[in-house]
Amino acid sequence: MYRFYKNRKIFFGLSIGILLAGIIFSLVFGIQLDIQFKGGSIMKYSYTGELDIAKADGVIEAALGLPVSCQETTVLGGTGKNLVINVAGDEAVSPDNQVKMEKALADAFPQAGFELVEANMVDPFIGAEFFRKAIYAMIVASVLIVLFVWFAFRSMSGPSAGVMALVALFHDVTIVFFVFVFLRIPLNESLIAVILSILGFSINDTIVIYDRIRENKRLTNGSLPLDELVDLSINQSLTRSINTSLCVIGALVVAYIFAILYGIDSIKEFALPMMLGTISGAYSSIFLSGPLWVAWKTRGGRTGY
Repeated sequence: MYRFYKNRKIFFGLSIGILLAGIIFSLVFGIQLDIQFKGGSIMKYSYTGELDIAKADGVIEAALGLPVSCQETTVLGGTGKNLVINVAGDEAVSPDNQVKMEKALADAFPQAGFELVEANMVDPFIGAEFFRKAIYAMIVASVLIVLFVWFAFRSMSGPSAGVMALVALFHDVTIVFFVFVFLRIPLNESLIAVILSILGFSINDTIVIYDRIRENKRLTNGSLPLDELVDLSINQSLTRSINTSLCVIGALVVAYIFAILYGIDSIKEFALPMMLGTISGAYSSIFLSGPLWVAWKTRGGRTGY
């Protein structure tokens, strides 16, 4: 039987090291925000033939007087191409400026036949409101999770179990945030989707281990020391946790490959961070939540029961 609690300092140190590295990377390289959070515009145009993306950048910047970033994507099924234009700045592109930009593109690439597919234009106050609501959603989800664990495991000190589960969730949320920063993915709605998904996945894994601890406590009638009881419960749940994580990761790998083949950025921005978040969620459930709970219950020489 592997001694998770005995080796807790290794796991705690690894997590602290990763979090510190994420903080340093964020401070050095900065955090990119998508238009959903800061305001701005994303416009997608279909076209035919070949296109010089660097030249398109220059044409649009000259027309708008703003820095832009253009990229080429393939239409689902490979039947055509799209030009995706990201306009930097704190204001959405006005209709007049959009017409001006379209005329400049038509003059520079007369054979391309540009047609507007979709346009997302967000003013700064809308982005700020979206950000606030996203934060509220995560806070409410976290509070409800703690309350549920508190009530469901009240026979094994529900409040402390809930708090330690929340600490593990905070670890996972922070890791996912740093994944977006490290991969240079602008923070957008995909971040919120990944975080809420990881909250549900990670707490489910933790609850399975807590349930095993509660059952083993009943079976042994409290005869085992708390650290041995938790180690036994984690070892019994280990195969299940690993297999579940591998199944989730396998599905995400398929989705990620599909997104690469067909140029679907929204799926790529969700699948890869979700894969790493799934690994973090399994790690925190196995190596952090249980040992943290034991450390709290046995602080100051207490027996834990």
